[in-house]
Amino acid sequence: MGGVIEPQGPLPPEIYWRRRVVAAGGALVVVGLVVALIVWMTSSGDDPQNTASSQSVAPSTSASTSESAPPASEPQAGGASGAPDGGGAGSGGAGGGSGAPAGPPAGASTPPESASPAGVPGAAGPALCPDQAISVVLYTDKPTYTIGQNPVFTIVTTNAGLSECTRDVGKAVQNVIVRTLDGTRTLWSARDCSPVNTVNNVVLKPAQQVKDTITWSGTTSSPGCERPRTQVPAGSYSAIGKIGERESFPITFNMVAPAQQP
Repeated sequence: MGGVIEPQGPLPPEIYWRRRVVAAGGALVVVGLVVALIVWMTSSGDDPQNTASSQSVAPSTSASTSESAPPASEPQAGGASGAPDGGGAGSGGAGGGSGAPAGPPAGASTPPESASPAGVPGAAGPALCPDQAISVVLYTDKPTYTIGQNPVFTIVTTNAGLSECTRDVGKAVQNVIVRTLDGTRTLWSARDCSPVNTVNNVVLKPAQQVKDTITWSGTTSSPGCERPRTQVPAGSYSAIGKIGERESFPITFNMVAPAQQP
C-alpha cells in the first residue's frame, strides 16, 4: 500500500504529489460538468411539459367557468321587454332564453300598412300611361254653328297600349285649341280662362275609352285671360284636343251668321 501512495521516481516527491492533485482536480471538474449537464437536460426536458400542462389547464378552467356562469344580459333583456306592459307580462319574457326578439306589447296596436292614395297613378297599382300608349280624338256635336251658339267639343282618350295603365284625364290636363283654318293663328284655348284644374286619374284597360266635354263660348281668349274677349266672325275653323302633351288630329267646323229675318 505504501508503494502505491508514496511517489517514486527520479524527480522529487513534491512534483509527483502536485501531478496527482492536478489530475484529481481535473477529474472532479469533469465529473461536476457531467453531473451539471445531466441536471440541466433533465430540468429543461420537464419545463415544456409543465408549461403545456399549465396552459391546457387554464383555458379549460376559464371555459368551464364561462359555461357555468349564466349570461347577465338575458335577464336584463327579458325585464326590458316586459316594461311596456307595466310589469304584467315580465315573467314570461325573462323565462325564455332563446334570444328571439320580443313582439309588440299586448296593449299596442300594430300600425297598418300604408294604403295607396286613391287616384294616384303608379301607387301600388297599374303604371302611368305614357303619351305613346294613349290616343286622343276630338269631335264636335255638329259640323256647323250659328254665331251666338256655343260649340261643344268631346275629347275621347283611349288606352292604345297592350297593358292596363293609369292616366290623369281631368280638366287640369285637358285642352282644346281653336285656330284659323290654315292653323297660323290661335283664337282660343280652353286653358286660357278656365279656373277648373281638377285631377281625374283613371285606370284604363287596353282599348278602354274615357270621354269628357268642353264648351266654347265662340269668343277669343289670351293666356291668363288678360285681353278682352271678342266674338269670332263667321268662317271655317280648325281645332285640336290635348291630354297633357298628347294631341289629336285637327278637325274642322263652321261658324255662320244667323239667318236674316225677311
